Amino acid sequence: DGAQERWSGTGGFAFFGQSDVPVLYDLNTEKGREEMAVNGDVSLVQMRVREGDDASCLNLNQTREPRLLGVDPQQLIDKEAFTFAKGDGWELLNGTEDGAVPAVVDMNTGMWALHVKVGDEMEYPNEAGGKFPIRIVGFLANSMLQGDLIISEQNFVKQFPSASGYRAFLIDAEDPQATEEELSFALEDYGLELTPATRRLAEFSQVQNTYLDIFQALGGLALLLGSVGLGVVVLRNVLERRGELALLQAVGFRKGSLHWLVLAEHGGLLALGLIGGVVSALLAVAPSLTGPGQGLPMDLLKWIIGGILVSGLFWTWLASVAALRGRLLTALRSE
Repeated sequence: DGAQERWSGTGGFAFFGQSDVPVLYDLNTEKGREEMAVNGDVSLVQMRVREGDDASCLNLNQTREPRLLGVDPQQLIDKEAFTFAKGDGWELLNGTEDGAVPAVVDMNTGMWALHVKVGDEMEYPNEAGGKFPIRIVGFLANSMLQGDLIISEQNFVKQFPSASGYRAFLIDAEDPQATEEELSFALEDYGLELTPATRRLAEFSQVQNTYLDIFQALGGLALLLGSVGLGVVVLRNVLERRGELALLQAVGFRKGSLHWLVLAEHGGLLALGLIGGVVSALLAVAPSLTGPGQGLPMDLLKWIIGGILVSGLFWTWLASVAALRGRLLTALRSE
């Protein structure tokens, strides 16, 4: 939901394009479209590319030199594309503090692949054989630009003056199929490859979701073991109190009432523990819920919390049945 919105991980673009041969013209202008034989109006953001290592979650190897993209920040500012998890926006790419080149990177790439945070600097090789400092000024929130360092086109040209043309494209499309056919035909000799923005974002998300599924399975196993452990604790507690329960039975309480008494006592503790856990979890994830398009999976949470409650009550009931079976008078005599 919301995949076509500007604040989403696709930036509201329909396609992410990459070409083998640089495109030397601005396809947003009439002259550029005429030179490239592109019929009709197209709206896209063109980016210069300096090839590097894949720093996305699709690459498990350590990355030292991620791919570098040079973009005109004003185009992304005008479109209000993407959401920043940290940082004030694309305007930051225009700064040149202390000679360091400001860069924006996807938050997952920055944290897990490059191991940097906002404000950190890293060295990057330039065309002359030297190195120049890059300062991370912003993190994008879960975007399809994962794996790339993004700097301004002006700074890109300064460091790589011979890297002419554009090889990466963020493409808008009112009619995706017609736009794909037109650009693929016009730029066929340039080796243009168009990937639907939603598919590109889903490929990145699929890797993250796989890890989440693994942790969810391990969490389910922990839940099962925890529920069994709760039953063992209740069983031991009730066995230690058999004398008290036998006394209650002697003064007129039925065994069924004793079962409900044990269940209510430990069920109340279970409910209080659940409430404390839910409140703590909500406080922990509250900062991440403030971003656009973020929310709680309420249906899943209801099933998880309900499952914990039912499982806990079941093992509590089973433990009370095991502890209260047989004659309690023997326990009363020993008491």
